[in-house]
This record gives sequence, C-alpha cells and structure tokens, in this order.
Amino acid sequence: MSHTKRSELRRLPKRGSHDPQSIHAILDAGFVAHVGFQTGGQPFVIPTLYGRDGDKLYLHGSSASRMVTELEKSISVCITVTLVDGLVLARSAFHHSMNYRSVVAFGIAQKVKDGERKLRALRTISEHLLPGRWPDVRAPNEKELKATTILEFVIEEASAKIRTGPPLDEEADYGLPVWAGVLPLTLRAKLPVPDLRLAEEVELPGYVLRFRKD
Repeated sequence: MSHTKRSELRRLPKRGSHDPQSIHAILDAGFVAHVGFQTGGQPFVIPTLYGRDGDKLYLHGSSASRMVTELEKSISVCITVTLVDGLVLARSAFHHSMNYRSVVAFGIAQKVKDGERKLRALRTISEHLLPGRWPDVRAPNEKELKATTILEFVIEEASAKIRTGPPLDEEADYGLPVWAGVLPLTLRAKLPVPDLRLAEEVELPGYVLRFRKD
C-alpha cells in the first residue's frame, strides 16, 4: 500500500498514519463505509456495508443500484470509514472537538464475476459484521447471487487519522469556570430481540450474545 499527494495528510499530520496495520485495525472496527464517486459531473457519497480481506474491501448491492453500476465501470473511488470515540468538550467554543479514528482510501473497484469468488466475498462481508454467522445460515442460491453484484475494491493508497486525549485549550482559558473533558461514546449491543416467527427449539447463538465491536 503506497501513498502519494492524493492521500497526503495536510491538516494536523501528526495525527495521521500510512501504516497498514493502523489502517486495517480501523477498517476492521467499522461497520459502514461511505463510497464517493462522480458520474455525469455530479458527485455522490453512498453509505454501505463492507468486508475486508488484506488490502481489499468487498462491497455488495443490487445489480440495478447506481453505486454498483457506476463502480463496475472501473472508475476512481474514494472510500471513508469513521469511528467516533468521544466528544471533546473544551472551555472555549473554538476548541471543541471529537476523539475519532478514520480512514480515507483510494482505488478502483472491479466486478467479481466468478461464482465461488462471489460466495467467498459475501462470507467475508458477513463475517466482518458478525463473526460466526455465515456457517449458521442458508447460503445464497443461484437466483440471489444473480441479483447481487459484488465489487472488489483494491486499496491503492490510504491514510488513517486518529485523535485521542483531552481538550487543548488556550493557556489563558484553563482558569475559566467551565467544565471541560471528554464524553466517551461507544457502540454497544443491547439484548437480542428474537424474531416473532422463530422456532421454539432454536437457541440464541453465543456469537450473538457475546457480540462486541471495538
């Protein structure tokens, strides 16, 4: 994974990194990618689920969707993933911020045509979202596979950016009688809600009960 001016970190570069391990860790912790592309002179940004395998991201969607039909033309794509870890509350309005982890990746998506590769990609997406789920469910049938397009996005270059820690106020403001600090935020799973038509003998899988996404 290389980097050029396209992925150069210009604003607060000390918070950034081109390290593949840092980039992969953020991608693995996320659920939703925002896919940016341009068609007909109009930019679009579409949120979608994804799965990662090395330096590849797998996206899927209806064969008729605009994102899919445009990306399979091998156009340039920008994908971003952002995790919000906390609200940073400063003593001044100007220095309020967020603690976050984000990735911006550039590359070109290719349509996956081979049936076995499509199944592997769908498994990658499923296991990314909820590890252990794929072996339990019915695999997609031929009709479902035909209606689904899988896109393989090879990360040509990417950058990560991370902010942690307390607010950074002006020195003169530290004596102000204003509460300052960090309000941590996490994505927390609640108790699973069974489907109303669930058969009585079906037990709750352990991977659902123990689920967490850091």
